[in-house]
Amino acid sequence: MLTGEMFVGAARVSGSGKEVRSRDPRTGEELEPGYRYGGAAEVARAASLAEEAFDVYRATDSETRAAFLERIADEIGALAEPIVERAVLETGLPQARLTGEVGRTTGQLRLFAATLREGSWHGARIDPAQPDRTPLPRADIRQRRVPLGPVAVFGASNFPLAFSVAGGDTASALAAGCPVVVKAHDAHLGTSELVASAVRAAVVACGLPEGVFSLLVGDGPELGTRLVTDPRIQAAGFTGSRRAGLALASAAASRPQPIPVYAEMSSVNPVVLLPDALASRGADLGAAFVASLTLGAGQFCTNPGLVLAVEGPGLDEFLFAAAEAVRADQGGTMLTLGIAGAYASGQDRLAGRPGVTELARGEAGSAAACGGAALLTVDGSRFTAELQEEVFGATSLVVRCADQAELLGVVRALEGQLTATVHASEADEPLAAALLPVLERKAGRILFNGWPTGVEVGHAMVHGGPFPATSDSRTTSVGSLAIERFLRPVAYQDVPAALLPPVLRDGNPEGVWRRIDGELSRD
Repeated sequence: MLTGEMFVGAARVSGSGKEVRSRDPRTGEELEPGYRYGGAAEVARAASLAEEAFDVYRATDSETRAAFLERIADEIGALAEPIVERAVLETGLPQARLTGEVGRTTGQLRLFAATLREGSWHGARIDPAQPDRTPLPRADIRQRRVPLGPVAVFGASNFPLAFSVAGGDTASALAAGCPVVVKAHDAHLGTSELVASAVRAAVVACGLPEGVFSLLVGDGPELGTRLVTDPRIQAAGFTGSRRAGLALASAAASRPQPIPVYAEMSSVNPVVLLPDALASRGADLGAAFVASLTLGAGQFCTNPGLVLAVEGPGLDEFLFAAAEAVRADQGGTMLTLGIAGAYASGQDRLAGRPGVTELARGEAGSAAACGGAALLTVDGSRFTAELQEEVFGATSLVVRCADQAELLGVVRALEGQLTATVHASEADEPLAAALLPVLERKAGRILFNGWPTGVEVGHAMVHGGPFPATSDSRTTSVGSLAIERFLRPVAYQDVPAALLPPVLRDGNPEGVWRRIDGELSRD
């Protein structure tokens, strides 16, 4: 079933560059088939096809695009067994986790189909003409959102399905009316080919232009830069390291016509333990914290890599329970040999910072790509910017603050985050009230009395945050709001009624909610 080829529009293509293979991270074994890197020719062809497809695809109605997204979900579902089987080999992730990720991937495709049918994504607004207004009449002005153009999407290492070929970036861009060119991640090339074949089947079944979707394989920095600097690409979605995300954003900003890069990059997801909660359930919190820390070998973008708390008996109980749980952890298979090596280096670098003490270390495991958990501590007075560096894996630093004032000072010094978690009891609410406005400036999602691992796909979710969590804190990469990244507003002034887009015509033929003269209405 696997051919080792890319999809450039309707054509299966083998590149002329270096041949690479994904590896089983449990054994280090190279997996067949090999994939040859594409380069300038493949990027140019894919981008050209996407540009050719854009005007046709953007003109499709909501029902056509919704049916297309649902067909992709159906095609992925039909291939679920071989997709999961291959993904297990390429990532070392358990079958149950990947089966769930298939469901999440198809579920978010269906979420965007429902969003399209509901219609508020149009952002329709109408200010009717007021010819008799004084001192000046008002023109008839109507507004809707239109798609940006072809979008480049970069597959993520840690979610081979939900944040990759047909993941949230692709689903939201296609929903917006934007053709997509995906750069597959080298860690899961076979999985990417299988999912791409499902998307291609949906393109054919729905009678859409071939350039609506392409899948490329290539050197990350080189092919990625070519993609975001191709003049036909109008936006990009990325999940990965801060270094790679900033490189793409810089390349896109240096174009004659800069484009937005929506990059999810770096977050340590601080957990703040307030005094009364610690005093009443410190040991339970310690065990639950480590369960969140070690989930997926610490390779979720929301694993808690930083804990902040005030000194006291409750904190001692927390640390004792957390240390016991870390020592008992058997370690996990990491996604790639490279990620495992970077984790070991990052873990040692953090442990070697001035003032940092190692409290506990777990087993590393026996896989070729393995990583053990670690728990470190530092006094609040020694907390520095360097201690916020993300260590992608199951390592966390506990900051022991002398008092509440020092705790608030450390929170104010934090970089931008995807999440911030607060554990509080009723007695902690005055302190929590002082903390909440600070956290609003720091994070895209604030949780109380829970754990950040696990991101619900829905309408209210925000998976984003201030820099360096993302390159643009105004949006999200998860949930229906993600569609807005790939849309822009256009106003139509005194346009003849017959030429108006249907969503802006009198009588509301699409039946969507619109803001008419400032009031929401379905008229």
